[in-house]
Amino acid sequence: MATLIIYALTLALFQFWIIPACLNVKNLTFLLSNRDGTVNTSPIYDRVVRAATNYQESLPAFLALCLLSLHMDVDLTTIATAWLALRAAYLVSYVLGIIYLRTALWLASIGCLISMAMQLL
Repeated sequence: MATLIIYALTLALFQFWIIPACLNVKNLTFLLSNRDGTVNTSPIYDRVVRAATNYQESLPAFLALCLLSLHMDVDLTTIATAWLALRAAYLVSYVLGIIYLRTALWLASIGCLISMAMQLL
């Protein structure tokens, strides 16, 4: 389970910083400044940022459930792995603009969190 926590945090690193930074290199001067004002960004950059915001909303619940499973000695490895795979697929589908698949992936990831919580009861 600890490995999955590390993978989830690695996905966070990519989603919150690395991918947006790579997509926003043209605005490097702005990024190194006090950021007074605004810059134009690409639609793909904006999608990555929105997907990251969504990830920020579910990551704390995932981490809490993983830590509880370690503390309670309940094996949630399979469902936690499914959650992580769904979240990675969600990012890809969001970036590519595949709206219905994106929604299905999100719903499935929420189902994983609910399943994890139910197994801890």
